[in-house]
Amino acid sequence: NAKLDETTAVCKYVIPDHHFLESWGDAEPISGHISFIQPTISPLFKTRAFQDSLLKWSGEATDYTTYLKNYWSAKLGGENGWNKTLQAGVLNPTTSAYSGATINASAVNNAVAAVGASKPASNDKSKIELALYQKVGIGAGQGASNPWLQELPDPVTRATWDNYIIVSPSMAKSLLNIDLTNPGQADAYEVQPPKQVVKLTVDGKTIELPVLIIPGTHPQTVGIAVGYGRTEAIGKSVIGTGKNAYPLACIENGLVHFSCSDVTLTVTGATYPVALTQTHFRYDTAQGVRTEVVKEISFTEFSKNPKEILEEREAETKPYGGLENYEAQGTIYPVYGRPGIKWGMSVDLNSCNGCGACVVACNAENNVSVVGKPEVLRGHEMHWLRIDKYFSGDMDNPKVVFQPLMCQHCDNAPCENVCPVAATNHSSEGLNQMTYNRCIGTRYCANNCPFKVRRFNWADYTGADSFPDNQVGEVNDVVMNMNDDLTRMVLNPDVTVRSRGVIEKCSFCVQRLQAAKLDAKKDSRPMVDSDVKVACQQSCPTNAINFGNANDKHSAITKVRLETPNRQFYVLEQLHVLPNVTYLTKVRNSEEAGEEHAEAAHEAKVEKETKAAH
Repeated sequence: NAKLDETTAVCKYVIPDHHFLESWGDAEPISGHISFIQPTISPLFKTRAFQDSLLKWSGEATDYTTYLKNYWSAKLGGENGWNKTLQAGVLNPTTSAYSGATINASAVNNAVAAVGASKPASNDKSKIELALYQKVGIGAGQGASNPWLQELPDPVTRATWDNYIIVSPSMAKSLLNIDLTNPGQADAYEVQPPKQVVKLTVDGKTIELPVLIIPGTHPQTVGIAVGYGRTEAIGKSVIGTGKNAYPLACIENGLVHFSCSDVTLTVTGATYPVALTQTHFRYDTAQGVRTEVVKEISFTEFSKNPKEILEEREAETKPYGGLENYEAQGTIYPVYGRPGIKWGMSVDLNSCNGCGACVVACNAENNVSVVGKPEVLRGHEMHWLRIDKYFSGDMDNPKVVFQPLMCQHCDNAPCENVCPVAATNHSSEGLNQMTYNRCIGTRYCANNCPFKVRRFNWADYTGADSFPDNQVGEVNDVVMNMNDDLTRMVLNPDVTVRSRGVIEKCSFCVQRLQAAKLDAKKDSRPMVDSDVKVACQQSCPTNAINFGNANDKHSAITKVRLETPNRQFYVLEQLHVLPNVTYLTKVRNSEEAGEEHAEAAHEAKVEKETKAAH
């Protein structure tokens, strides 16, 4: 498990350990409950378990696997007991492992008081405070060597590959002379990739980073992500992005604090390009509230009129005869019942917190390419699934909603009828399919997609002809070959590796759907809903994504749609593309007025500020 990093760079000896998937072992996560660790693969490199090293250094001739087996066989009544316990994986105690314990309240109070006393005190509201935080992908820096995580957009800023200084709209107005309430300045800020660079100084330590204006940030607080700017690792060009913010941490009474007061900011006049995957961040704009894209409502409003969302949808679909006659009108395809499978997905906007786990899972499952910062800056990111983030209401204290958006697998798909070589087509199971070896890269389908979820391979990222010295090259004395067997082990063998010049997009993990069918056929039984879990659904920690056969009345997707008809909507439903992905409206658990009232309040505030300025 040893690798080149900032710690091993200063060590005299570095001893490589097995990966946990290559290891034997035991663990006691709860007192009295023993869990056994078994290897799933043989060691890939010339590594040795650290327990083996300890045994050798202590003069023991037995290897660790034998040592572990002998130890537990003696405790479990022989080899048969060891085998049975190993099969179960867990050894539970026969009696409760818990015993009554007394808590020393005085010691706890003293400890809490000591921590409180060590906090840096600053009651001066005029001073700027620095907050150092960990990003969801990079963490404290352990994710910096993973290109999937480097290219994972931050949930709120939607930035990749770099860290930056986060400031509030009010601070941006005073510091950078950028007023987000001014439509012209706001549009220019969103569209322009280069961001102004600011010099931040705290306790005599300085750092220069680009600035991102994020609504909802405290007016007197700025934030910087840690974990960037690493100097020692294989592939320094990947890991060394951003700047190291750890030296800015404050030390008070012997404790390290990641919030520091008395910060000064100075505009340098320089600019720096930040690779953003989303530049527009509001859906309640001067042009109106874009409720056909994302819908949210307060609980108070929803309680007063549970059918408000249905009424909005009725108005949007009125040109096609309303919701009742919507599917039958305006389509070149006949409407008919599908007796077999019809795959569908439902995304609950109440549950989604924008963490990005689904994005990384999709990358891993479907061999989605990492393109690097220069290509992200050009809008060439390859993510099959993106999570759009929208602010609404007062920009000093906004509401935020996250919306995962993948291929909607439309029944009236506008991409299908413009492909000159029939590379994109519709299956009998409701899937919008891509035939990669037919695609000639005209990109008509991407131009015709209203959701902009199709991706084009501008370079041969997996074949690596876009990288210099692909076959013969060294990085830190390590021979790099992008096409060797080890490097390509990251690829999922069940998914086609796309070549340069073709369109690709979400396939609803069709390889998993086919595998589930084959398993059911092998067992001579019908396929059930629980047989299938797509990658994004499987990885979602909040269970925001449901997927299944919409024609099966017992499936999870059918139950969700039947139980929540008043919250359901389709994105851009008025276009009549008939998506197979439904969304559940964001219902805010508050007593506040709804979006219309929030918008009116925001407009009144802008008008008041404009009059005051004149």
